Amino acid sequence: MRITITSVIVDDQAKAERFYVDVLGFVKKHDVPTGDARWLTVVSPEDPEGCELLLEPEGHPAAKPFKAALVADGVPYTQFTVKDVPAEFERLRGLGVRFTQEPADLGPLWTAVLDDTCGNLIQIVQMK
Repeated sequence: MRITITSVIVDDQAKAERFYVDVLGFVKKHDVPTGDARWLTVVSPEDPEGCELLLEPEGHPAAKPFKAALVADGVPYTQFTVKDVPAEFERLRGLGVRFTQEPADLGPLWTAVLDDTCGNLIQIVQMK
């Protein structure tokens, strides 16, 4: 068994696509119309056959309050591994990304937390 797709719940798929592709640098893998929404996935350009991230529309009634509670408590929805957290922080901040946690050296790892503009906090992580 392996993980092939994981989701992040987004408030607007078009906005999410722009952020995750144009800003974070993921590559669109699937874009299939499904009525009012799309089966929209992105992958890392470093691993195009790896795990896909589904930009899931927040259609379920529990989605908005769930996301709002996580953001209010400062809890990231998911994590992405990067090679260099401080460098990625500077690159993304230069593109206008808002961070809720600047790079932090936590011993065996570096972390930072960003706002994905779609209702989620996302943590970037670098294992030392």
